[in-house]
Amino acid sequence: MPSTSDPAIVLLRDLVAIDSINPSLVAGARGEADVARRIAGELEAIGLRVEITEVAPGRPNVVGVLEGRAPGRSLMFCGHTDTVGVHGMIRPFDAEVRDGRLYGRGAQDMKGGVAAMIGAARQLAGGLERGRLIVAALVDEEHASLGADALVTRWRADAAVVTEPTGLDVAVAHKGFQWVAVETRGRAAHGSRPLEGRDAILRMGRVLTGLETLDRRLQRGPSHTLLGTASLHASIVEGGHELSSYPAHAALQFERRTLPGESSTAALDEANEILAGLRAEDPEIEAEARMVFGRDAYEIDPADPLPALLIDAATAVGSASSIVGMTFWTDAAILGGAGIPSVLFGPGGAGLHSREEYVLVEDVCRCRDALVELARRAG
Repeated sequence: MPSTSDPAIVLLRDLVAIDSINPSLVAGARGEADVARRIAGELEAIGLRVEITEVAPGRPNVVGVLEGRAPGRSLMFCGHTDTVGVHGMIRPFDAEVRDGRLYGRGAQDMKGGVAAMIGAARQLAGGLERGRLIVAALVDEEHASLGADALVTRWRADAAVVTEPTGLDVAVAHKGFQWVAVETRGRAAHGSRPLEGRDAILRMGRVLTGLETLDRRLQRGPSHTLLGTASLHASIVEGGHELSSYPAHAALQFERRTLPGESSTAALDEANEILAGLRAEDPEIEAEARMVFGRDAYEIDPADPLPALLIDAATAVGSASSIVGMTFWTDAAILGGAGIPSVLFGPGGAGLHSREEYVLVEDVCRCRDALVELARRAG
C-alpha cells in the first residue's frame, strides 16, 4: 500500500482540501482559482514551464510543459480542476484517508487523476529522453468545458491521456449528450369552463408519450460494442400555476445520450418529428422544440497506436487494464475533435457526484507509474 507521504498523495490531499466547485453549477461557488494556484506552484517546483490562462473571470487553465533532451512526439496529460457541489456531504474537503481510500469531493472526479498526471511529470522531470510532455489542468468540464475549448485554440499534441476515472482501464470511446427544450401552449381559463380552456400540460403529456416510445426504440436499436445503445430521459417538467385554472404553458427539458457517428442535431430532429406527428393528429397542438446544448460522442481511430501503447505501459507497472468505453462525456471529445488522438485512463473509486466520494490511493500511484512508462515509450 502506498504511503500517504508519497508526493502524489500529498498533492491529492491538498487538491481535495481546496474548494473548487464550479460556479456555473452552484451560484456563488469559489471556482477553480485556488486549486489552479496550487497546481501551478507544484508544476513550477517540479521544473516545468508554466502558462496560466484565464478562460473566464477568476477561472484559469494551467498548462505545464516539459521538454525532452531530444526531439520527439508530444504527449499531453489532461484533467479538469472543477467539481460539482457538495449538498448533503458532511466533510467534503477533509481529504481523509481510510482503508486505502481517500474521501472528499472531487477525489475521484477527478483530482485523483490530476494528482497522478502531475506525479508522473515529477518523475519525468528528472530526465525525459525525447519529445515534449504537456500537463493541462482545465476549468469547467462539469458544465460547458470552457477550459478544453480554450486549450485546443493554443495547444496541440500527438496524443493525449485524459485522466478521468476508469478504474485503470483504457477507455477509447464515450457517449455524447444533447439537451433539448420543448414548450407546449394552451389557453388559460377557469377550471370549470372546459370549452374555453386548453390544457398545455396534457398536451405535453402527449409529447412525453412520444419521447418514451422513442427511448424504447433507441434502446432496442443499434448497440455500440463498448457503449451500448443510445437513450433519452425527461429531466425537468414545469407547468401550471394554480389548481383551479387551465394551464396556458408547459415546459420540458430532456437529455438524449448519443453514440459515435450520430448527428449533432439528432435529439432536436427527433423531437420535431414527434411534434409534427402530434400536429397531424390534432391541429390545435401548439408546441416547439429548441436545442439547448450538446456535445458529440467520441471514439479514437481504431488504427491509432495510443491505446495499445498505454495497455502495455499499464501492464508493465502491474495493472491488468482492458479496453473499455465510458458512458459519461469528457473533454477527450474536444481534444479528439481538434485532431489530438485521446484516451481516458485514471484511478478507480466510487461516488461520482454523490454524497460520499472516494478514490483508491493505490490506483492513483499506479496510474502515475503507467503514465511515466507511457511517456518513456511514446516519446
